[in-house]
Order: sequence, then C-alpha cells, then structure tokens
Amino acid sequence: MANFSEPVESFDLSAANLNESPGTAGLFNRIFTILVWICAASGLIFLLWMARIVFQDARPAINEFGWGFLWGTTWDVNVLKFGGLPFIFGSIVSSILALLLAIPLSVAVALTTSENYLPASVRYPIGFLVELIASIPSVIIGLWGIFVLIPVLKPLQEWLFQNFAWFPLFNTQPLGPSMLIAGVILAIMIVPTISAISRDVLLTVPPELRSASMALGATRWETIWRVLLPAASSGIIGAIILGLGRALGETMAVAMVIGNSSIISPSLLAPGYTIPAVLANTFPEAFEKIHIGALMYLALILFVITLAVNSVAALLVQFINRNR
Repeated sequence: MANFSEPVESFDLSAANLNESPGTAGLFNRIFTILVWICAASGLIFLLWMARIVFQDARPAINEFGWGFLWGTTWDVNVLKFGGLPFIFGSIVSSILALLLAIPLSVAVALTTSENYLPASVRYPIGFLVELIASIPSVIIGLWGIFVLIPVLKPLQEWLFQNFAWFPLFNTQPLGPSMLIAGVILAIMIVPTISAISRDVLLTVPPELRSASMALGATRWETIWRVLLPAASSGIIGAIILGLGRALGETMAVAMVIGNSSIISPSLLAPGYTIPAVLANTFPEAFEKIHIGALMYLALILFVITLAVNSVAALLVQFINRNR
C-alpha cells in the first residue's frame, strides 16, 4: 500500500533543469520580444508605405483639382476633367444598403446556429452552407447576379416603380442593373463574414447568463434581446465593420451588376458606380498622367474611408466594453 504521508517530489522547471542557463533563457526572451515587435510594426510600416505610394501617384490630380474633386460630378476623359462624387456616392450607398439587408439576416443565422433552437443535424449544415458562400469567387457571384438575380428581381423593381414612383428612392424606370441589385449582391457576399464572427461571439457568452435569464421567467426572445445581444454587442459590431470593409472594397461582382453609370440619382432602381468598379474598368485604359492621378485620387479616398470606418469601429468597441 502506498504511503501517502511521504512527500511528493516536485518537478524543477527552472532554466537549469531545462538545460538552459538563465542567461540563455533571457537572451531567447529578448529575441522573441524583438521579433514580436518587428511583426507588429511591419503592419503599420506596410500601411504607411501603401499610403505614400498611392498619395504620390494621386498628387497630379490633387494639385489640379484639390478638394473640389470630392464634390465634382464630371468625369470626362476627353477634356481631362474629373470629379469623384458619383463614385463616392455609389460606394457609400451600395455598402449601406448591403448592411441594412445583411445585418438582420446575419444575426438571425448566428442565433440559429449558436443556440439550441434547431437540432444539431440542421444547425451545422446551415452554418456550413452559409460560410461556403464566402469561398465562391466574386466573378461567379457577379455572373449569377446577371443571369439569375436581375431577372428574378425585375418584377419587384417594376412593381416598386409603378406603385411608389412618387418616392425618390423608386422614381426611375428599372433597366435591370441598378444600385438595388448591387446592394443585394453585396449583402449576400458579406453575410458569411458577419454571421460566422457573430456566431463565435455568441458562443463565448457564458451559459450562466442564459440560465439566469430563463430562471427569472424571461422568454427566449427576451433572453436574446436583453441578455445575449447586449453581451455580444462589441463582437457583433466588429463583425459588421468587417462586413462593411468587404462591401466597400468589392470590385468585380458590383461592377457586373450596378450598371456603371456616373450619374448621381437618389433612386435605388437607377444604375450607379463605385470606386472599386471604376478603378477596375478604366485603369487599363488610362494613359494620361492626370487620368491616372484621378484614379489614384479615388483609391486614396477609398483608403481613407476604409481606415476611418475601422478606426471608428475600434473606438466604438472600446467604448462599449468600457461602459458595460
């Protein structure tokens, strides 16, 4: 019989037991710290490097048009007069429309796949199929939008125009490609990003919060609305911002379904244009230095918008966590 009164030999995990001297361990720690700092700083260095290159190439247009480029509406290659407002407008409107469509659907998918409302045999395939959309190339989604989505939504666009033509958002005769189609395509493309991250955040919410809420007599809806979503709000906001970044930068799918018109219209049934789409469509044809500079000016604007959105999101998440 073992004698449990005997002391148990402890393991010596010191540097000497690991065949390393304290000086060697300290050297390894310093090297590791330096490598971590280098990797962390490299992201900032590359960001500043990219910004510098884009700014240098955009300088001819900045010197020529100045701040007026931001609200200029003329884009004429023949007279070399350029304004970026139609493309800024198209990028912002299509992205906001995509968020309005994608956020409810994404949160619903996240709740469905993270909570035990459905059997596991149903929840897991739904989550897998939604995440599978993220692996589809944007060109394929754009072709699907042309041959499937536009014909399917054409009756809806006609109905909106016939019944709500008095409303500015639907006062344009639909031609097929439009801002509405682009918003739907973007929503489909960002749903996997928002839903997957939101699902992971919801799974990290302690089960005790759910149990306590149900024990106090709250219904499932009240538990979701008043407990789960507030507890996971910072992570869900981060997921939404990542989706917004994807929507702002999407190129091929949007260029194929938005209509590529530089005329600003408040109607969602009218065609539009976005910054990534105009860069993809016209950059190979740009030979004049001022034309290239105008395109790079648009790229710089998109760069600043994306950076500002992510910065605001980071501050918002910190504010929510601090006041929780």
